Amino acid sequence: MKKILLLISTFYCLHFINGQNQNQIFSYEDVYDIQYVSDPQISPSGNEIIYRRMRFDILKDRAIGNLWVINVDGSNHQKLTSKEGEEYGPKWSPSGDRLAFISSTNEGSEIYIYWKNTGKIARISQLNGSPSNLSWSPNEKSIAFNMNVKSPPPILIKMPKKPKGANWAKPARITDRLYHEADGKGYIEPGFKHVFTISSGGSGVNQLTSGDFNHNGPLSWSSDSSKIYFSANRNKDWEYDFRNSEIHSVSSNDKVIKTLTDRNGPDYKPLVSPNGKYIAYIGYEDKVQAYQNRSLSIMLSNGSNSKVISSKIDSSINQYFWDSKSQGLYISYDHHGDTKVKYLSLSGDVKKIADQLGGTSIGRPYGGGSFSVSNDGKIAYTFTLPSHPAELAIVDSKGIKKITSISDPLLKNRNLAKIEATWYESSYDKRKIQGWIAYPPNYDSSKKYRFLVENHGGPISNYGNRFSVEIQLFAAAGYLVFYPNPRGSTSYGAEFANLLHHNYPGQDYNDVMDGVDYFISKGIAHEDKLYVTGGSAGGIMAAWMIGKNNRFEAAAVVKPVMNWISKTLVADNYFQYANTRFPGQPWENFEAYWSFSPLSLVGNIKTPTMVMVGMDDLRTPPSEAKQLYHALKLRKVPTVFVEIPEASHGIAKRPSNLISKVSHILAWLNKY
Repeated sequence: MKKILLLISTFYCLHFINGQNQNQIFSYEDVYDIQYVSDPQISPSGNEIIYRRMRFDILKDRAIGNLWVINVDGSNHQKLTSKEGEEYGPKWSPSGDRLAFISSTNEGSEIYIYWKNTGKIARISQLNGSPSNLSWSPNEKSIAFNMNVKSPPPILIKMPKKPKGANWAKPARITDRLYHEADGKGYIEPGFKHVFTISSGGSGVNQLTSGDFNHNGPLSWSSDSSKIYFSANRNKDWEYDFRNSEIHSVSSNDKVIKTLTDRNGPDYKPLVSPNGKYIAYIGYEDKVQAYQNRSLSIMLSNGSNSKVISSKIDSSINQYFWDSKSQGLYISYDHHGDTKVKYLSLSGDVKKIADQLGGTSIGRPYGGGSFSVSNDGKIAYTFTLPSHPAELAIVDSKGIKKITSISDPLLKNRNLAKIEATWYESSYDKRKIQGWIAYPPNYDSSKKYRFLVENHGGPISNYGNRFSVEIQLFAAAGYLVFYPNPRGSTSYGAEFANLLHHNYPGQDYNDVMDGVDYFISKGIAHEDKLYVTGGSAGGIMAAWMIGKNNRFEAAAVVKPVMNWISKTLVADNYFQYANTRFPGQPWENFEAYWSFSPLSLVGNIKTPTMVMVGMDDLRTPPSEAKQLYHALKLRKVPTVFVEIPEASHGIAKRPSNLISKVSHILAWLNKY
């Protein structure tokens, strides 16, 4: 505890106060006080909502989520249970008299039931793995879920018998799988995910699927409770056909599996309509591109008469829920850096419901968040603005109402950065590019401020009009913070996002620099006060920018890809890159992979550059960051290498690492 508080205090001393009252500026210490709403589940009656209340534990240095309950009018707001461990995945029974959820203990994750009328809670499972994707049967007799079933690893040798008491080295770890490790998780134990059921009374765990295939994602029951619909790739060559999946059904009685879709590409998230007639699902016909919209389709419950109904929406569909009359679906998708909730009829007509869904990606202003719908059409959703992370909002016949203010006690007493959206023109092809700028608290337009470009990751992703701890901390340190959505970003249509196909980095660099020049022309940014940072794809862009020009005073390149040849065959998702980022594999197309690698420009770099990476990063491995650092050292360019222990690609997942990340960036930039 003392070490953590000393660390926070030390970082806080680096914080640029600019003569203001430090209690009014958003600070590093405030990170641990952030709370937000996640996964709101409105009851079938529309009278109350269960949601996951997220907070940061300063002793355990991680996010903790507990379930809370609140009436739709904002009353009776209280914690659902007395448990202090992780609680997640709540799902109301169809009648609304019970709630199933998952809770983690020292013994593992188990399924619990909450009885609404009595307030009693009981564990109903004793499983060998962690359940996920709970789904009630319409007759409420069963709950379906996914769970991993372990498989034995391959064995190549037989070691001699170890003498009693001998301290031999650990046995070799053998793998023969294409996908064998994942960033944030490390080595993946051999096994496959399957579909299970358990009675709602807590007996009779039954495995419905079998075979060496993974059965992932949300589950949906047929209206007569006889079948469960799920997504999987059960093809013989599934491991190398990794982008493909189909919608299947499995009988809860005889375990017979039927395949309902057959296109080349992902089909997943099946959802049966209330009348049992249709199945909604998302996916696309795979054209092997950098990006394709996830379209919403419906088909009859037997798999026939499939058709896309979201063709009028040029964006990927995120969530969707049937209305109670099976006449359409409530959906969410991103548009111009904002996540929308709309109603989509079966004929494809779209009606606006709400904006600003999100606020659950705390570090940087990415999309996220979720919503749910009651039988009478009330909607509960996570509502965000740049002034606060996700709060709980309700949409009903009276309009939209925010019913929680869990972040107010902290943020209402902080002088936060003012956020503005802006549009400017690309010098390359005159496209309109959107970005955001954060002004330091108490901004004075007559003064010259340091101007920091913060590039987003992905690159197939988007920043938006959302709360961000990191943006607030940069602004509180006296920086104007510009965070653009250059070409390749989502929420601007499939054509815009796919402009990076076989061309990354490409003219997205021009889009970012055009934004810098735009703010210089407005007298907001100044040529002698430019700085740049970014993580992941944003780290690639930061490295590319300082390789293309020497206009920046300093740079912080975080978890970058420097060499597409080495990255592609070392990263955890190595098998996914062929023909999407660049044509073919690295050994087939060496020149293309190299020409788009920031390392090819390192001889041009003169900008003082900090390089940062998580030491357990499997997505952009530390060897990538080291290539930049070592090259700069050899060239005697001012540089420093910051390695974050026990951090994966998501460095900011632990609050102390988020603080450390921002503090180190500011300490470096402030030197120049």
